[in-house]
Amino acid sequence: MIKQSSPYVLTFFICLLMWVLLTASFAKDELISGAIIALVISLISAPKMKILNGLRLHAGFLFALLRYLLYFLYALLKANLNLAKRVLSPDMKIHPRMVEINTTMQSDLGKLFLANSITLTPGTLTVDVYDNRMLVHWIDCPTHVNIEETTKAVVSKFEDYLKGFVR
Repeated sequence: MIKQSSPYVLTFFICLLMWVLLTASFAKDELISGAIIALVISLISAPKMKILNGLRLHAGFLFALLRYLLYFLYALLKANLNLAKRVLSPDMKIHPRMVEINTTMQSDLGKLFLANSITLTPGTLTVDVYDNRMLVHWIDCPTHVNIEETTKAVVSKFEDYLKGFVR
């Protein structure tokens, strides 16, 4: 795992990758120029990018990220179909509600990923994040539903996959 230098290292490699993608060249002089520019940019901007400390860089990082993306796409498809069914049904039974959920994500980056994952799945919207709590608007949360169990079922899946690459 990379220690506290990760914002510098990560910023450098992201900048260098962007340079290579934009120049579309692996010529020696292009790579040297890109490395110098990436180094300067990372030295200037990395101290302001403390959010990157939430990344868990390890050998299985890319695999964990891919697993999360596949689960997210599955959850996105499922939520889209559910919402389409509600919109197309003649009675459109919805029970909108604001729900406060607790998260076990420790880093700001982990909370950001979780909040965006919830928001990007149709029918939910993360309204606020404070400490380890999030305020989420659900389009359908009937009063008879056990909010804690439902929340745990929804959020814990995302958290399990996210913990593979963020704190």
